[in-house]
Amino acid sequence: MTFTFRGLAVAGAIVAFGGAAAAQTEIKIGYALAPDSHYGVAAQKFEEVVLAETGDQFTFTHFPSSGLGGEREVIEGLQLGTVEATIVSSGTLANFVPDTGVFDIPFLFRDLAHARAVLDGPIGQEILAKFDNVGMHGMAWGEQGFRHITNNRNAIETPADVQGLKIRTMENPVHLAAFNAMGAAPTPMAWPEVISSLQQGVIDGQENPLSVIVSVKLDEVQKYLTLSGHVYSPAMLLVSKPFWEGLDDTQKAAFEKAATEAAAAMRGYVDNVEKSGVETLKERGMQVNALSAEEKAKFQEAIASAYEGYYETYGKDLVESIVNFK
Repeated sequence: MTFTFRGLAVAGAIVAFGGAAAAQTEIKIGYALAPDSHYGVAAQKFEEVVLAETGDQFTFTHFPSSGLGGEREVIEGLQLGTVEATIVSSGTLANFVPDTGVFDIPFLFRDLAHARAVLDGPIGQEILAKFDNVGMHGMAWGEQGFRHITNNRNAIETPADVQGLKIRTMENPVHLAAFNAMGAAPTPMAWPEVISSLQQGVIDGQENPLSVIVSVKLDEVQKYLTLSGHVYSPAMLLVSKPFWEGLDDTQKAAFEKAATEAAAAMRGYVDNVEKSGVETLKERGMQVNALSAEEKAKFQEAIASAYEGYYETYGKDLVESIVNFK
């Protein structure tokens, strides 16, 4: 009988241990870039803070470098509840919450401080809240920085230099309208296809912030970098709404703290790259030029027709409230 009771005790311990292990919730977090990118830095900080705040309630599995597919597929996974979290660019967000596209309007923001103030203020937070209506919960606005053009055809100094340029853009109608207005040949393309398309000459160039250009080593497949700063590119930390609704209030507070710190880490990365990225790319052999204020004004004139469309889509009052935000 003693042996039997001991056997039952051991079996009970195994069941108890298994129950504790099962209680640990896995968080699959997918993102398009490498672990050492601004996305990876934010994802690691997010995990670090969640675990520090909640102990062993959660475990994280990272899927960097589009390990779960393109951004649209990952976002759809959040809606289905098969993916718990992601850090994404604004490229596909407008397909789910159209108002996010307003932040992609060219020459909308004066500088990083202006952009961050708008996103962290009532305008940005109101748009962030709209993700609750489409199966996701927006945790925080992250950042990629101002976007610049790279290509293999020629240096870009005037709108004429982009005529017919086959340039990869995000799947974003705001960006498409701007490049069409300039006379370029914008080509929407999911990020996993970009490098090979540049190598094969399917496209001439692409546009991204320095944080991306440096981290994915676009200098290996692109010759010219034009510091155009034509669009500010936000990012977002999202979680699945079914996952979010399954958390208790204490857990939600931990995730909110983690998201805030993750966004700060991402912005810190961008600040560093903005200071060092140009020199890094020059050292790697890229030919770099920066648009002057006068040259930027010519590009603004070239996309004036697109602005009329932006006013119709988002409302002139909203666009101007962002431009004039202090």
